[in-house]
Amino acid sequence: MSHPVTAVDLSLVQRVVPELMEVLRQRVRILQRLQLLQPIGRRALAAELGTTERVLRAEVDALRAQGLVVVGGGGMTLTGEAMQVLPSLELALASFDGRSELAMRLSRSLNIANVVVVAGDSDGDEWVKDVIGHEAAQAVRRCLKAGDVLAVTGGTTMAALARRMPRLAAPLAVKVVPARGGLGENVSMQANTIAAELAVRLGGESIMLHVPDRLSQETFAHLVEEPQIQERLREVQSATVVAHGIGDAVTMAVRRQMSEAELALLAERGAVAEAFGYYFDADGRIVYTMTTVGLRLSDLDQMRTIIAVAGGASKAAAIAAAAKAYRIDTLITDEGAAKRIVENIHGGMEDDH
Repeated sequence: MSHPVTAVDLSLVQRVVPELMEVLRQRVRILQRLQLLQPIGRRALAAELGTTERVLRAEVDALRAQGLVVVGGGGMTLTGEAMQVLPSLELALASFDGRSELAMRLSRSLNIANVVVVAGDSDGDEWVKDVIGHEAAQAVRRCLKAGDVLAVTGGTTMAALARRMPRLAAPLAVKVVPARGGLGENVSMQANTIAAELAVRLGGESIMLHVPDRLSQETFAHLVEEPQIQERLREVQSATVVAHGIGDAVTMAVRRQMSEAELALLAERGAVAEAFGYYFDADGRIVYTMTTVGLRLSDLDQMRTIIAVAGGASKAAAIAAAAKAYRIDTLITDEGAAKRIVENIHGGMEDDH
């Protein structure tokens, strides 16, 4: 009879053979990167991991000997056994490294039922966004069922979610819709593109929302009278599940090329977070609303599941503010953001005393 590896077991291992835990972390990290990038050559993987081919070769040889990695003409891939054992290894490491406890603390502090914390800080390591995207894709896939309408926003982390969504063997009858118009930036990061890619991977259908993210009151009033726009809006607002990013207020305002006067207004009102075109202060109060076509905050009330995807220590205040502003059912984040949020909450409690 087998027994699950617990944090206590790993603590004993660390105490007796401390170097073993570092080897385990390194090999799990190699397996994780292979899962995201396979098939991939040794040189490219070494560059991704920031190590040398010589060091990587020794680790890959060990993983091959255990039947976890296959090396072929197209590059390295994981075996079926590796795909089965990797989630258990990740859970064991998350427990040992304190990420499971960190996730529970966030869950209680932010009143979010499900929190996943991945290793690293996406502010400093771009690859962490891919890991967040992978976990977010799994969360979205688990909650979707036939007939659902999935709304998605844009951004780099959401683009990672789309890239990491596995192609389903059996198509799922879902519709994927952009939560709002585009920012007029890199096409790969726009909600329309992300919705289209997710629909292909899930085997569903998607729609496009061909309107700018930011509109004047006059243009907005004219657009929402258009029958085609009204039809698209009804489809977007019928979403049953939403997956969205959370932005830092100033960063998002600059990306939208807001005027100096608007930036000053956001600063004056203490804006720290942005989501769905709304800007929130640290207490979750709406301090500025954009004129935009797409999901409104009130539309979230009718949704079955709301998934937030955001990482990096720089997003900590924004994530905490968003959690106060509206219901979030699942949060996928990283250690950088999670630790900063906990530090800020703990510091705030000390200040109160």
